[in-house]
Order: sequence, then C-alpha cells, then structure tokens
Amino acid sequence: MAHTLPDTMSAVLLTGHGGPDRLELRADVAVPTPAPGEVLVEVTATAKNNTDRKAREGLYPTKDATDTTSFAIGGSPTLAFPRIQGADIVGRVAAVGPGVDAARIGERGLLDFNIYAGDERDINLMPDYYGHGADGGFAEYVAVPADQFHAVDNPALADAELAAMGMCSYQTAYHMLTQAEVGAGDRVLVTGASGGVGTALIQLCRIIGAVPYALSTADKRDALLALGAAHVFDRHESGDLVAAVREATGGAPLDAVMDLVGGTSTARFIEAMTFDMARRTSYPRLSIAGASEDNVSTLLWTVIYLYQVRIFGVSHGTRAEAEQLVAWIRQGQLRPVLHGTFRLSEIQACEHYFVNRARGYLGKIVVVPDAQWARHGAPFAVTNAA
Repeated sequence: MAHTLPDTMSAVLLTGHGGPDRLELRADVAVPTPAPGEVLVEVTATAKNNTDRKAREGLYPTKDATDTTSFAIGGSPTLAFPRIQGADIVGRVAAVGPGVDAARIGERGLLDFNIYAGDERDINLMPDYYGHGADGGFAEYVAVPADQFHAVDNPALADAELAAMGMCSYQTAYHMLTQAEVGAGDRVLVTGASGGVGTALIQLCRIIGAVPYALSTADKRDALLALGAAHVFDRHESGDLVAAVREATGGAPLDAVMDLVGGTSTARFIEAMTFDMARRTSYPRLSIAGASEDNVSTLLWTVIYLYQVRIFGVSHGTRAEAEQLVAWIRQGQLRPVLHGTFRLSEIQACEHYFVNRARGYLGKIVVVPDAQWARHGAPFAVTNAA
C-alpha cells in the first residue's frame, strides 16, 4: 500500500565543476512527481561510479584534451547545475505516474541507468544517463521510466548488493564484450580489473565461456582469482607484458583486451594480442571504455592496419543488453562485489575515499540515504574511511 509522500527530501546537489566541495547536501529539495510512464522510487541504495567523479571534474573532453567540460554527444550539454548525481539506483516504487499499473507500488527494482534517445533495442548512439542528463539517486526519491526500473526480488540480495551490480558498470562491461564479439574460448585481458567494470567483466567472461586474465595489483590477486580470473598480472611489475602473457597462456597471444586504462599502456596491450599472429584464429580486438592512466595514447597506425586490430569505443550499452543482465541477476549467475557503504550525508568523505582508493580496494562503493541507513547501509559500512 502506498504511504503518504513528503513534499521535500534530502539530496546531494552537484553545484558545478570542481572538487568534492561542489557536492552540497540539502534537506529541502522538492520530491519529484512521476510523469506519464514513470515511477517514483524511494531510494535505498545507489552505487558510486567513476563517471560521477569525471562529470564533477569536467573530464569528458571530445575536442581538446585540456577542456573542462561535460560530454555533449547529442550536440549540446545535458549536464545542468544543480544536478543530483547517482546512476545505479535501487529502491522501491513509492508512486506511479499516469499509465503505469499501481500494482507496481512496493516493487523492489534496479534502474537501467540510460537516458535513451529512441526506442531502439540494439543500438545506443547518443548515450546519456540518470545522474547526468537528469537527476539521479543521491537523494531519497527519484522519478524514472517505469520500463527501465526492473523488478529484482531475490531475497538473498541486499539492496546495497543489488546496487553494486548496477547497469553503469555491468552494462558497460557487457557492451565491451558484445562489441568485440568475444565468445567461448577467447583469452581476454581485463585491465583495471578491481573496479566495478573490471569485476563485472571477469564474471561475464565466465558466463559466456571466455577466459579472463586480470591486470591489477598483487594484493588483489586472490580475490580476483576467486572471482574467476585465470591469472592476475601485476600492473606494478616493470617486466615484459608479452613474456608474462606467453607464460600464462602457454605461448598464445591474447584474443581481446577490455581496456579501462588507455595512455601509454595501449601499445603494450596491442602487442600482447599480436606477437604471434600465426596462432590466432580471429582478429585482435580492443574494446576501450575508460582512460584511467591518460586520455592520450600514441600508436603506430602501421601496427593497427597490418595486424588488422579492431578497436571499439564503448559507452554504456543497449536496452537488450540491460534486459539480459537483469535476467542473469535474477537467476543468480552474477554475484555482487560490494566494497562498502557510506551515508548520503557523508558524500564528500565518500568522494575522497573513492578518488584515493587504498590498497585492497575491490568492487563498488554504495551510498545509502540516512533514513535507510540502519537497514540497508549499516551492515556494509566502510570502517576505514579516515
């Protein structure tokens, strides 16, 4: 049964590009009204993503690498200030807009975070998302499309754990694999393997029968092996990556690289796919969905075209991919990798912790509204945030 909704709510407003100080907690933000085809969700957990930081800092240049800007793939910026960030939203339907079945009130679900430009199921050329082009989940309530709020009632999954399996990471990871046509038996290097997209990639490789190799640090080796990695390369080791790959694979090159690093490492990753073309049975494939090392890479185009390297830029994913991921979550084929939780009122401390991730960090950080903390946040609280 629906309960009486408040007129105002607590929310964190991003007030402009800059540091964590541009995140302002307010207690007098109007509760949104669901439009036709929308549901109003009472938020219980929202995962942090690197895109929150990048959007806040203005790190989405498309013309000049030094620009401080938001991405504007559709021709004009959609990030307007103030904005409530937070894409990977979990909660319960508190009210419905016109045209939505009232029986959905009370339903727990996970949001497909995309703001789609059309109804296409298998292509998404102008990706935008909740928390960027529209208000997101760092608040007590949010209004979202009813058909993108997918019911997930698995009792074994806590709300914070479900948020850790959010679409921003998992759909991006899955789209990296589908674009590169990764299939059973492919040897796949996952860079940035300890983050949300990386841990999703390892699991998804195993579901489709590919063999994931992780690039991370020694302190995360055991956890990544337990998650499904066949081998973990230490990114701090200065040795030859090709030699390390030869040893780990029995002399075979990698079939594909799922890259979240970029920068000077890109050439090394391509070399790890092309050092013995006679042993290949498919084209070398590089999917890139991040540039944590640097936004600029220097490549020899002769290497790209002579070795027929296929490069895929990946941003978000499609409706069909989101629905497949939700099906796997419902079936228990994907497991959450939850690092810990912060209260919504601790958002600035959460940002500092996220940006300065320490040794042993693995998985997702989730933000929980203070009113929901005792039930949905406290059992998973980060205890070493200082």
